Amino acid sequence: MHIWVDADACPGVIKDILFRAAARTGLPLTLVSNQALRTPPAAHIRAVQVPRGFDVADDHIVARVAPGDLVITADIPLAAAVVEKDAHALDPRGELYGRENIRELLDLRNFMDGLRASGVDTGGPPAFSAADRQAFANRLDRILAGRRG
Repeated sequence: MHIWVDADACPGVIKDILFRAAARTGLPLTLVSNQALRTPPAAHIRAVQVPRGFDVADDHIVARVAPGDLVITADIPLAAAVVEKDAHALDPRGELYGRENIRELLDLRNFMDGLRASGVDTGGPPAFSAADRQAFANRLDRILAGRRG
């Protein structure tokens, strides 16, 4: 299993959890971003800077993700592409995307995009909380534990 991170919008506390998980498990961890990122010095942790542009980081991840890999992203279209390739997608708030929920989430996202395009103020996501961080850490631990057996 390779862990990929859509790192441009990923909260720092989630990156820290992922750094510790990669150190503990030895799994390769790659953060993909269109800006330079700092990572801890470890052979299996790396950052890839891609050119700026719409979906460039997403396209980089989708081109390289393999079945069974894990992608950390809040981007629903990226999650849908990852799930289509039989990989796992996990939101930084701890929601696991899968074949059973990705179509509904993508439809809702597209509906909300349509509302925003027509001028409706739909608000934004709530502030990232300690409960979100804990939900992510718990879900990540369950995913990594399942990998071992």
